[in-house]
Amino acid sequence: MIMTTTAAQAGAAIRVAARPRTARGMPGVPDWQRFLQQLVLAVLILSWPLALLAQQVQPVPALTARVIDRSATLDAAQLQALEQKLAGFEAERGSQIVVLIVSTTAPEDIAAYAWRVADNWKIGRRDIGDGILLVVAKDDRRVRIEVARALEGAVPDLAAHQIIDRLVTPAFRQGDFAGGLNAGVDGLMARIRGEDLPLPAPDRRGGGEPALEDLAALLFIAVPVAGAFLTGLFGRKLGAAATGGVAGFVVKLITGSLLVGLLAGVAALVFVLVLGIGGGGGGRGGPGGFHRGGGPVIWGGGGRSRGGFGSGGGGSFGGGGASGRW
Repeated sequence: MIMTTTAAQAGAAIRVAARPRTARGMPGVPDWQRFLQQLVLAVLILSWPLALLAQQVQPVPALTARVIDRSATLDAAQLQALEQKLAGFEAERGSQIVVLIVSTTAPEDIAAYAWRVADNWKIGRRDIGDGILLVVAKDDRRVRIEVARALEGAVPDLAAHQIIDRLVTPAFRQGDFAGGLNAGVDGLMARIRGEDLPLPAPDRRGGGEPALEDLAALLFIAVPVAGAFLTGLFGRKLGAAATGGVAGFVVKLITGSLLVGLLAGVAALVFVLVLGIGGGGGGRGGPGGFHRGGGPVIWGGGGRSRGGFGSGGGGSFGGGGASGRW
């Protein structure tokens, strides 16, 4: 008798629980409506943190040098030494390697952050795309090597992982960040040197001979300026002759060749006479030659300046590389 009563009570409880209820526990809300409400609530709960994360993604830092330390990890001497090493390698081989040190990449993981920075900077030569970005997230204890597509043969994922695991992180564990970065950079350079890539122009490899572009700059920039000034002072003929003499003397000092200096002087003289630089200017003693007649029109150009650094504009990064931690 007791067992029969208990079974009846359990069945009644099941029937009550299965009955549709409102938010207050009252009957009347269909199951499909309750399911739809729960689905909308779940979507809102899941989408809110994703939107919040998207708003907090760190901006890409400006590309101002080959070594950018935003965590004050390296001292001035270490920064300069590593910068010079990377600059020398770029002059030798043409490929660009950039090191970026940050405190953290949060909320992104280091792979996503490094790819976003590399894609924005586009380091590597425009016509080749041979760039590598080495990112260190010091507080996260993470390091990433991001490799442009043109160098994925020279630095495949396995090689990038080995460089991190065998060269970079062992030094990092000892607190030697400069040593780890130098070792990692040396490993990357060795891999790139083994790749059959076009070499840069000879003047970018640090040769001692003056480059032809330097002499061209003298002819097309300095000569018009000097010609405008000297013809304004001495008249067209004497000013042209003075310009030729100055240009020849300067080129002789640069090249050490008297013949090249004479040729440059004659070229500057003809250049001023034929183009009429300073002609019709302000006359003797006046500066009008700078502003009228054939005054100089070339004051600079695009691209990066000598001694500075900028992206080659060619790096196409497809996610190749490796990450590690210490």
